[in-house]
Amino acid sequence: MGPGARPGCHRRRLKLSGILLTVLGIVLFALGLMFSIAFHEAGHFWWARKFGMRVPQFMVGFGPTIFSRRRGETEYGIKAVPLGGYIRIVGMIPPAEENESKRATRMRSFIAEVRGQALDDVLPSDRDRVFYKKPWWQRVIVMFAGPFHNLVLAVVFFTIFLTAFGLPEITTTVSRVNDCVLPAGAATANAKDPCSIPITPQGQRCEEGAVDCALPVRSPAAQAGLRAGDTILAIDGDPVSQEPTTGWDEVQDAIRVSAGEPLVLTVERDGQERELTVTPTENLAYLDPEDSEKTGVVGFVGISPADRQVPRTFGEVPGELGSIVVTSVQRLAEIPERIPQLFRATFLGEERDPMGPIGVVGVSRISGDVFAYEQFSAGEKIGYFISLLAGMNMVLFLFNLLPIYPLDGGHVAGALYEKARSTVARLRGRPDPGPFDIARLMPVAYAVAGLFLTLSLLLLVADVVNPVRFG
Repeated sequence: MGPGARPGCHRRRLKLSGILLTVLGIVLFALGLMFSIAFHEAGHFWWARKFGMRVPQFMVGFGPTIFSRRRGETEYGIKAVPLGGYIRIVGMIPPAEENESKRATRMRSFIAEVRGQALDDVLPSDRDRVFYKKPWWQRVIVMFAGPFHNLVLAVVFFTIFLTAFGLPEITTTVSRVNDCVLPAGAATANAKDPCSIPITPQGQRCEEGAVDCALPVRSPAAQAGLRAGDTILAIDGDPVSQEPTTGWDEVQDAIRVSAGEPLVLTVERDGQERELTVTPTENLAYLDPEDSEKTGVVGFVGISPADRQVPRTFGEVPGELGSIVVTSVQRLAEIPERIPQLFRATFLGEERDPMGPIGVVGVSRISGDVFAYEQFSAGEKIGYFISLLAGMNMVLFLFNLLPIYPLDGGHVAGALYEKARSTVARLRGRPDPGPFDIARLMPVAYAVAGLFLTLSLLLLVADVVNPVRFG
């Protein structure tokens, strides 16, 4: 630091730099989200126009219109809230069937009102340009094209990430040495100095001097002199594999079954080998890093492994993409059972489950955290950002294909049902029943939209008051 420089100014500059990088990450993710939405809608739009459907609107976002311009018969625009988008295709809902009951009920009145609003867009000149008059296979392509565009983006982004940056693989190098022993789920785990706070054997805060209440004991790793940066080469003379993940599994397995038994670790430090003796202690630990409920009493020394990015070859990409799809489907299927925990984390102060659902605001904050993370290089930040965009597009693809109206998958299911119904009628020698009347599903659509809106609001509040943070 030069003459006259003030440490306070330096700290303020660092803080300002961190804030600017956080904002940059959030803004870039918002732009990536808007691009993904626009590309999704472009899939619907391009095929609808190709099959001769009239599309009067192409909008990215919801709410008040910020910008719009009409070209030909279509108005293109951007709206204030970048959390979705839509194109308006004329004739999405067919006219009422001739044999439809005319008896007035609240539900029939509601369906008739929705049908009337949809048919108001149909002009005399539209004739066969309306959606419901097109063949079933054209309607399937139009509605599937939007999610398919998200799949294309997901594959492109994941391929770039996997081949240029790679997946993190656990190594046998120590990234952190715990100063003390804390049981899994300890209430003091996130405290500034958890080793100075008395706890019970179960990890609850208590008053020092009370029964079963004491300061956490020093970790065996700290006592043995292990340091961050040490690479474990052997245990009791037996070499440890240096293959990513495999080697750390060997280290972890040896420690977990050796509570109370001394282990001689051969480590490499600063280019030299040395031997350190460590005696694992019994402790309640997480048995599965992806399952916070799965714990057990095992041998524990208090070290964490370092990660290393390992790029994949193009030949390995399809297999990795398959695993990503399976994992994404599992995460979507788990959302209903994880909602109660999300509610407790939002309103009752419970710790947020990092494997639970995260909203757009939450992912944007993670993007901001990544860009502000000082220990990441510029390349690592870009790689993580690309992986966020890839994951978001994969979720958009899978979510929109759910066979629930008003999602794209609901329209696809309706067209397929119409084809199946027509085929059965033809085989039975009966007349074609005609277009599937999707207006009858409008009550279901409103109920589903209400559930999605409720979940979105819950995620918004959770991402603000109790966010999942990077790291």
